[in-house]
Amino acid sequence: MSSTIQEIYTQIVSTLSPTDRLQLATLILNGLGQQNTAVNDSNTWTEEDQIDLAAFSWQYATTSLEESEDLAE
Repeated sequence: MSSTIQEIYTQIVSTLSPTDRLQLATLILNGLGQQNTAVNDSNTWTEEDQIDLAAFSWQYATTSLEESEDLAE
């Protein structure tokens, strides 16, 4: 968090009433919801997505195999 944001919080936001803070938070969240620039909701898988999925699957399979071997002993 940048010092400017911390200063704004300390000097302005923290002095507001709980109702005003909630109203401010609502305004901020509604503003973020309208932007949608950070969320990629496409149905395509990037190469990085596929690599992550393969790595997770491999790790899960290895862990599951180790656990089943431990149970068999």
